[in-house]
Amino acid sequence: MPRFSIVVPVFKVQGYLHECLDSVLGQSYPDLEVIAVDDRSPDGCGAILDEYAARDERVRVLHLPENVGLGRARNAGLEQARGDYVLFLDSDDFYTPGLLAAVADRLRSAEDPDILVFDHVRTHWWGRGGPSDASALLARAGQDVFSLREKPEYVHLFLVAWNKAYRRDFFQEHGLRYAPGLYEDAPVTYRSMVLADRIACLNRIGVEYRQRRQGAITKTPGRRHFDIFQQYEGLFAFLEERDDLAWARPLLFERAMDHMLFVIAREDRVTPSDRADFHREIRAFHRRHCPEGFTPPDDARGTEMRLLASAPYPAFAALRGVRGLRRIAGAGKRRTTAKVSKAAQSAWYAAQLRLPLDPHLVVYSASHHSGVSGDPAAIHAKAREIAPQLRGVWVVREDAVDALPPGIDHVTPGSRRYHAVMARATYWVNNVNWPGTVVKRPGQIQVHTHEGTPLKYMGADLLAKPGARYGYSVPKLLHRADRWDLSLVANRHSELVWERAYPCHFASVRTGSPRNDVLVNAPAERGSSVRERLGIPADHTVVLYAPTRREYRRGGHVDRIDLARFAADLGAGHTLVVRLHPTLAAGPARGLGLADLHARGVLVDATDEPHVEDVMLASDVLVTDYSSLMFDYANLDRPIVIHADDWGAYAASRGAYFDITAEAPGHVSRSYRELAWLFASGTWRDEEAAGLRAAFRERFCEFDDGHAAERVVRQLLLGEAPGGEGAVVSIPRAADGSARLPQYS
Repeated sequence: MPRFSIVVPVFKVQGYLHECLDSVLGQSYPDLEVIAVDDRSPDGCGAILDEYAARDERVRVLHLPENVGLGRARNAGLEQARGDYVLFLDSDDFYTPGLLAAVADRLRSAEDPDILVFDHVRTHWWGRGGPSDASALLARAGQDVFSLREKPEYVHLFLVAWNKAYRRDFFQEHGLRYAPGLYEDAPVTYRSMVLADRIACLNRIGVEYRQRRQGAITKTPGRRHFDIFQQYEGLFAFLEERDDLAWARPLLFERAMDHMLFVIAREDRVTPSDRADFHREIRAFHRRHCPEGFTPPDDARGTEMRLLASAPYPAFAALRGVRGLRRIAGAGKRRTTAKVSKAAQSAWYAAQLRLPLDPHLVVYSASHHSGVSGDPAAIHAKAREIAPQLRGVWVVREDAVDALPPGIDHVTPGSRRYHAVMARATYWVNNVNWPGTVVKRPGQIQVHTHEGTPLKYMGADLLAKPGARYGYSVPKLLHRADRWDLSLVANRHSELVWERAYPCHFASVRTGSPRNDVLVNAPAERGSSVRERLGIPADHTVVLYAPTRREYRRGGHVDRIDLARFAADLGAGHTLVVRLHPTLAAGPARGLGLADLHARGVLVDATDEPHVEDVMLASDVLVTDYSSLMFDYANLDRPIVIHADDWGAYAASRGAYFDITAEAPGHVSRSYRELAWLFASGTWRDEEAAGLRAAFRERFCEFDDGHAAERVVRQLLLGEAPGGEGAVVSIPRAADGSARLPQYS
């Protein structure tokens, strides 16, 4: 008997079916069966299902003699299920790698609850995606097991079939079945939640919920949306037969009202001509089932619920119309106020721009004002040490201020002091572009540090890669780059790339990367102290996995490796540390089990560590795909493994300056099997790997000698004469010490 039965109803999804089934059958947890229900699909779905069944004995196909709809197709599959737990998956969606292994682990730790709920991510047809509204609730649940009566707030979890694993005996015991028609998920979800004695949560994205451009029945306007009333009538008929569930009636009544009011407000569901009839049905349901003493929520939705008890449709329509007018009027008022405020601020900023420059003021920023990090942080730290006369001020977003180290002088974007600092600072230091709204004056020097050595296409080179530059303008990017005066480089490769990718007015300076000084100079005990802080045993081999984003994937999130499987395959005496790309840290990729795996001690999630240099120092080997982190890590002269299972797709979509698989800093794996073998066999650190790494370091760590930050401070900020092999450029200066460089106009 398998652990999991996956029921997949299928109808007119032949373009998505392969991806769906592959996502299930490719799971690292193999103890499953797939019950695919062909709901008399008129396309090629039936033949596709039969092909899968012929190849994999875990697949069973049920061809229905007539089309019965999603709910009854699920019921037909359920009748054939033999697993301990049953899961439902819509055939145009798909599982994330490692989901079933994580579900199995959580079920074991929760001692086989009645229901396990996991997270999902919504992906739209045009490429945009976003996390679910349930993420915070799932995270808050932690390792608890509870009933809905104990934690009624969990009634707000997304009411669908495919984000749960149901204990099959529980499902059968209570006769849970899906009714025909739309909104069939709601009564089964709510009925099961109130009946369950033991509910557990898994804070992990398990399903990519595809929002198709066409084909979604729930987004097709028409009378079918009146099915919602029949669905909830069935639920409340059940509740009213059960005196022991009286506590749940107010809770589910509020949810039913919210759901119905949500549907009536959607133009893609209820047509304007049907809206009055739909509203009458809501009022009728309200009269029949409103529990005694029910109190609506204290918000706009609650106001709508109160009107249901006393006012006909015109009052409801007027309320929504007034609310819309208020939004419009409020927006107009805000626009007027903003115009006045903006004009006053512009006048004040213009006055600041007429004041003399401060030759000792340096303004710093890193990664779009996210905090103190990278090359700017290393330059700032060295300036405080050897040039205390230079006053450094950081530009930091409001949401990042609380995480600043003690003693950091800072301003927030848009504030008065921000404009004063930007207007009067002689030096601007940043690793990305400054906003186009700030004015660069004659005499101001912009030092651009970049964010690492480039492998993927950047700047003007992206003009040939429309998918990779989607969402931003290359001409505007280059217009801002025209303000650069000095471009720091760590090697000749970077120098050539930046001059091609940014055909602007700057001078390249061979300083090395200031942030890498710590990698060259750090004492061995620093890495040990980081390990101790992260809870890593001192004698473990630490494998750092640092993937980059994918422009060809929705949201850029990475799921190339089943992390739990990799951690297990590394074996005893190893710790897997994961560091996501900064642009993925708050996105869907974070939900691919990292939080759960970290909480259970399977791996260490170091994505939020403020200094990536510390994470590198704590590791023994780097596994990456195409992250520029590899160029920095090479300074440590420690093994690097390139996992390039999708190199062709990545290079085609983003573009690359050279073939990293042919000029790698170590061994290259092109499948998970090869990656696991490299570590199991010890090949990852053999003599061939050392030779590849030496050649890579010679090429890409050329100017990183541990003194980059000092060179920047002494030669670029203080104007000391350069000397020796570390010389960079000599900057002409006026009598007051200000630089004389070609200025942006």
